[in-house]
Amino acid sequence: MDVRSDRWYDFPATPPEVWAAFSDPARYRSWWPWLDDFTGSDLRPGARWRCAVSPPLPYVVRFSLHLDEVEPPRRIRATVAGDITGWAELELEGQGSGCRLHLVSALAPRHPVLRAVANVARPVVHRGHDWVLDTGARQFAEQAL
Repeated sequence: MDVRSDRWYDFPATPPEVWAAFSDPARYRSWWPWLDDFTGSDLRPGARWRCAVSPPLPYVVRFSLHLDEVEPPRRIRATVAGDITGWAELELEGQGSGCRLHLVSALAPRHPVLRAVANVARPVVHRGHDWVLDTGARQFAEQAL
């Protein structure tokens, strides 16, 4: 079962301002309290970040992000591996005095427990995934910009 996302978020900051915030991974846990663990220091091609995310569900999702492509201040593409696998891509485009962030991803549960939950409660998995994305975008706008 893939969990696919194709979401747009508007921010009241220019792409370079949003990129400057993204470029400071040391601040990520202060913006996102559901990010239980995070190890990553550079926003550059080839960097590997490790993450543990607690959605509003009774489990923690652990995964790594390999930053395959990084094109400041426009685009990031990453490969995801761990409890979930797949890929994610983020693009920024100017819009007036702000910008739009476009997030596209295709992820699948790899951990046996997550696969079982996904098979039995697919809507719950989608809701948890959407919660992380939408809450993360809102918290980023409130805390980082």
